[in-house]
Order: sequence, then structure tokens, then C-alpha cells
Amino acid sequence: MLSKTKKSKIFVLDTNVILHDHTCIYQFQDNDIILPITVLEELDKFKRGNDLINFQAREFTRVLDEIVGDDIFNGGKSLGVGKGRIRIETGKPFSDELKASFREDIPDHRILAIADFTAKTYPRRKTVLISKDINLRMKAKSLGIQAEDYKTDQVTDENVLDKTITTFDNFDDRLIDQLYQQGSFAKADVKDFTPDANECYIFRGNQSSALARYDSKSERIYRVEKKSAYGIKPRNAEQTFSLNMLMDPEVRLIALTGKAGTGKTLLALAAAIEQHRQYEQILLARPIVALSNRDLGYLPGDASEKINPYMQPLFDNLAVIKHTFNPRSNEYQLIEEMVKEEKLNITPLAYIRGRSLSNAFFIIDEAQNLTPHEIKTIITRAGEGTKMVFTGDLWQIDSPYLDMKSNGLAYMVDRMRNQELFAHINLVKGERSYLAELASNLL
Repeated sequence: MLSKTKKSKIFVLDTNVILHDHTCIYQFQDNDIILPITVLEELDKFKRGNDLINFQAREFTRVLDEIVGDDIFNGGKSLGVGKGRIRIETGKPFSDELKASFREDIPDHRILAIADFTAKTYPRRKTVLISKDINLRMKAKSLGIQAEDYKTDQVTDENVLDKTITTFDNFDDRLIDQLYQQGSFAKADVKDFTPDANECYIFRGNQSSALARYDSKSERIYRVEKKSAYGIKPRNAEQTFSLNMLMDPEVRLIALTGKAGTGKTLLALAAAIEQHRQYEQILLARPIVALSNRDLGYLPGDASEKINPYMQPLFDNLAVIKHTFNPRSNEYQLIEEMVKEEKLNITPLAYIRGRSLSNAFFIIDEAQNLTPHEIKTIITRAGEGTKMVFTGDLWQIDSPYLDMKSNGLAYMVDRMRNQELFAHINLVKGERSYLAELASNLL
């Protein structure tokens, strides 16, 4: 039986919520949770595999088994002190309205039938369907069933995501001169100045200008010089700041966001190779998001040949760096040797899970397609001496159940803000070509 407190709600969970966060059942405070039996059927299809989504399905099954134990489950079980109860609801008949609206007997419609049945069975309590599927939420609302997105790990301050480099016009020329002569000045020298850790600025005075960055440990503003990394030269202020962070051993976690062509992955890879002596291995990875619902099994060839098309953008960035040098040069040969000896390794992200990464420079591309839990899983792999760089475009999300506020990259930027070992640069200006920049802005 569900608890009878009038104020508490009843939440009906969709499968995609569990695949997004296997701990979701503990995030609803003292409200009750109904798990449609259809969800268990769908989870069973996801249990096998090496992707992070398969891990979520397996972990939730284990969590549910720990809650239930050897008891009969049809009466529901408590989720703990201060929490509600969870129960599995078996299939329910479609109402006349459901039959008239949806002729197909598919999992989504069975979940709707259970949500509809629950709302009518407990009319004095609020029943809410929780789903990451926008279309299912629209279907529910059209039937008079309240539906919401899973909001526990969504970004609370959207301004953090598209924040650009702050420019100070009419800045004190004396402080700019001090940056050039002494390299820094105290935060207290600027009135009403409350910067975040590792925040970057452009100071423009009447006679000069400077790029600068705030160091929260010393509470001082330091000048940022324009430096190249393994043949790659920064073309604008954002790229200059990015390379400065990437080359700083004190900054262990970096987020580089921005549209296609802004140089995120290229800068990260160039900085990694430039510092190859400081790290035992350079790893580049990206999540595999298949197109048109066709997974790797549809592609011809062995495992390596199936994966290569998804990893090609990373190989392309590596080729750009290599071609800045003569094929006979030491720099070119170094990259060849690192790849051959697997000191520079390009791999799917799923192959990283479970490993402990010590003294590695780890670049995760297309991180906007990861869930918050996946981001956390990856970062917790970091061992001593490891630096992690997440790159991605928050406007180009390929997962059907993630958006700008709920994806893992945005979640990390929001939660890690103002930490001494974290830095976030949002690159705005495209540098790939004028054509690419025009297409990114207009199409």
C-alpha cells in the first residue's frame, strides 16, 4: 500500500529516467513512487552491453533487489527514513479515452495507462508522470495527466553556460601597466570586484589593454600571455585563455564549451602533446551516439573498424597538428611514436569505465551527450596527477533525453563553478573558416 498522506505526491517513473540516473528513486523526498512493470521489461533489454546506459540498467536492478530482498513486493516497500514508498504496478487496462487516442499497444502507452489508473485511484493526491521523453509528456498532458521532466540534476543558473569573457572598458591604465611590469595586481585594487576562481578578463584602458585571469589562492589578477602549444597558435582571446588553463598543472578539471569550429578539441590535444613529458599517457575519448538508431552492430568489420567512423573527428584534429610540421621533423615523428606505443590513445568512452587513470591527460569530446551521472563516473576515475578536459557544444545534443539544462557537461559547469582546480571557457568565435562560421551562425 502507498502512504496515505494527502500532501505527498505519487510519481510514476518512465524507463528513461532510470537510465539517466539509477539513483533517481531516492530523489523524491517523502513522496511515493510507482514503477510500471513495463519499465522492468524495458530495463531487461538494456542490461547487456558495455555502454554507460547498460551500466545504469544493471545498477538500478541491483538497487531494487536490495530494497525488496526476499519479501513479496506487491504491497510496496519503504525507501528509508524520511522517504516514501516504492511499488511495482502491474499492467492496467486502457481507458476509453486512451483506446480512442492510441491504437498501438506499446510500452509508452502502457505507462500512460498506469499513470491514468493511479490518478483515478488516488483522486485526493497529486499523481505526476516523470519522463525525459518530451513527446510522452505531451501525450500525458493531453489526457489530463500531469507530467514533468526529471529535474534533480538540471542546471539552476543558465547564465553560467553561455557566459562570455568579461571585458572592462575604460580600465585603470596604471593597473594594466602593473600587469605588464610586475605580472599581477591584488583583487582589492579593483572596487566591487567579485570574480570566480580562474575567471578570465579583458582589461582595456585608454592607452593599452591586457588579458588577465584571477587566482583565488593568492587573490590576485595575473596577466595571461599569448603562447602556442605544439605548433598551434591561439587566434583570439578565448583560445589564449583556453591554452593558459590547459597548460596550468594546478587546474585539473577544465570545461571548454562552444559551437563547432571554435577549436576546443584541437587546443586540448595540442596542449596535451606539448606537455607529453608530464603525463604517462594522453587519452582522447568520446561517447558513441549512433545515427538513425543504428548501433555499431550494423557496421561492417571488426570492433576496431566499427568504432573508427565515430572516432574520426579526433583523428582529424590529430592530423591538423601533425601537418603543422614537416613529416621528417622530430615533432612529427614524436606523434607517430606516441600513437604506435599507445601513449596517445583514441578510444570510445565506454572502454574507459572501470579503469583508474593515474598521471594521464584525458580529453573527453562531445561531452554534452553524457548524463550527469556519467560525467561523475568519469571524473571519479581520475587518479593522482591526472588532468581532465571536457569539450562540447551545448547547442548540439544528439541524445533524445538530454537538453541544454540536463546534460552532464552543463551540470559539471554549474556544480564545479568557483572551485580552485576547475576552469570553464566558453569559446564564441569560430576559427575553422569563414564558411564554417557563417553556417554555424545562420543555419
